[in-house]
Amino acid sequence: MFKRILVATDGSTLSKKAVASAIALAARHDAGLVALTVVPRYPKGYFDGALSFSPEDIARVEKQWADKAQDMLDAVETRASASGVQLKTAVANSDLVAESIVAAAKKHKCDLIVMASHGRKGIKRLLLGSETQHVLAHSTLPVLVLR
Repeated sequence: MFKRILVATDGSTLSKKAVASAIALAARHDAGLVALTVVPRYPKGYFDGALSFSPEDIARVEKQWADKAQDMLDAVETRASASGVQLKTAVANSDLVAESIVAAAKKHKCDLIVMASHGRKGIKRLLLGSETQHVLAHSTLPVLVLR
């Protein structure tokens, strides 16, 4: 039914459950899996006027974020390999998480997106928005949302 599945992960407990489900689904359908994590861009302009960061400080923070992203993807690779699932990993550097997920699914020719819902409710959901909601609204692909 599915040939290539994209799973978005941020390393949270819920997204780890989504990764496990995506791996099981990929194994069941003999599908390839693309694991994606989105790393925010360093907010260079955010601290303008308040604090001064050197290019070395910025590079150090960006490297820490990239290393953390790679660690998350390495963990997915270990689990996928143990299940016999063929995996590609991808890192997107962007503040636009939902758009990056949809774009990666298109780029990798996926036919399903799997992601976790973080279950925000009430005013927090309204104020913070929901990346899952944005993906659902903007994707032309089926999206499997797991809780």
